[in-house]
Amino acid sequence: MKQVWQMKTWNWALAAVTCAALSAATVMWVRPAQAADELAPLPLKLPQPTLKGTPSELPSGPHIEPLSDKPPKPFLAPKGVQNVALGKKVTTSVKPFTGEPSQITDGKKEPDDDQVVEMRRGKQWVQVDLGEPFKIYAIAIWHDHRWIQVFHDVIVQVSDDPDFTQGVTTIFNNDVDNSAGLGIGTDKEYFETHYGRVFDAKGVVGRYVRAYTNGSSLSAINACQEIEVYGVPAK
Repeated sequence: MKQVWQMKTWNWALAAVTCAALSAATVMWVRPAQAADELAPLPLKLPQPTLKGTPSELPSGPHIEPLSDKPPKPFLAPKGVQNVALGKKVTTSVKPFTGEPSQITDGKKEPDDDQVVEMRRGKQWVQVDLGEPFKIYAIAIWHDHRWIQVFHDVIVQVSDDPDFTQGVTTIFNNDVDNSAGLGIGTDKEYFETHYGRVFDAKGVVGRYVRAYTNGSSLSAINACQEIEVYGVPAK
């Protein structure tokens, strides 16, 4: 009788463990579905495409993404994220010779000459002060989609330090030869279109966003039309 009782006790214990395991497995399978329900496409407002057409000769190579005529897949982020860069203060590495820094966060990004901020040649940057730390999920940038072109040494970083000397997180870097001196990048160059480019920030927390360029396939001049930062207050 004692042996029978021990076997029943062991069976009950096994059944309890099995039920617990099944419950845990059920939770593990349900959570991704719940998380997916909390995501939504970024509320991007795209500008009109340029009317200048596609150049007959386009740059190509192993470090350049092929030009596509298809829209990119929607970027999914937590519901409720907003463009927290709209109207925020912008500084630049050098004074622009065309346009004003404030235009980079004014929400206007049409392929018009008066909506492009241009700076001299060499490595230059534009920086957005969000005013307070935000949990950032995506950064969207339009450099200059008046023409189909490739910008070089595109580096996008986030930090709580306005001088970007410490606590810097690099979101994107296509500087494959480290010519900008900020580390070797593994991302590819891409063509500017009215879709802009959305960079995955993976929820990094920071107050300042800085974006570098070093000329393009068409010109040594650096340019930027708009920077949008999608996130929620870090608090």
